[in-house]
Amino acid sequence: MSIGFAPNRINPTASAIENYIRDNELRPGELMPSEAALCDLLDVSRSSVREAMRMLSSLDVVEIRHGHGTYVGNMSLAPLVNGLTLRLTLDRHSALENLKQVVDTRIAFDQFNAPLLIEAYRGKPTTRLRELVVEMQRCFDAGKPITEADGKFHEELNSKLSNQLIQELYMALWEVHTRAVPLLELNWEKDFQDTVDAHLSMVEALEAGDEAQLLRTFETHYGPLKRMIDEKLS
Repeated sequence: MSIGFAPNRINPTASAIENYIRDNELRPGELMPSEAALCDLLDVSRSSVREAMRMLSSLDVVEIRHGHGTYVGNMSLAPLVNGLTLRLTLDRHSALENLKQVVDTRIAFDQFNAPLLIEAYRGKPTTRLRELVVEMQRCFDAGKPITEADGKFHEELNSKLSNQLIQELYMALWEVHTRAVPLLELNWEKDFQDTVDAHLSMVEALEAGDEAQLLRTFETHYGPLKRMIDEKLS
């Protein structure tokens, strides 16, 4: 997926480097010109290039591999996740309300995706999803976190969607949500069995092609966390 760059008004050199990447149709992982070459190409100083590269590296636009050169970055949503998680948890007084908004946004994505998922999985195997539910149950039974298996489940679930941006935004919100819960000391491990069961119900709804059941399952999935947030807010 091609992602355009907004003009970087804070750092003109960074903006010029972004334009170079776009104009030359460079892709993630491709080698960038050397620092000296960029100075000549952009008619800027070495210090300007270094400052711009540090900024672009923090945004995952470029990847600096010391001793090997600079490469076009993955342009992932990692900077968004980091910034949003910090913003969400910075003020303890509003953090819970902020987390509730993240959860509500995830629910909105799920509701929008429901008919698309039903259609995408029609006649398709759900073997991998069932394997991940089993892994979640195994972790729960062993008293281990289910977070990794949960993330893989949602990544696999949404991988059938044709809109890649929705996939990436959904997983970005999942990561923000997952990072924020322990930072806010929300202890809802006792409800994890309900969470595992909700994931199994999602798979069963997909296999049955039942959109209404899938929507009900999404509500069940978030129920324990929403109740805990509401209790703390009241």
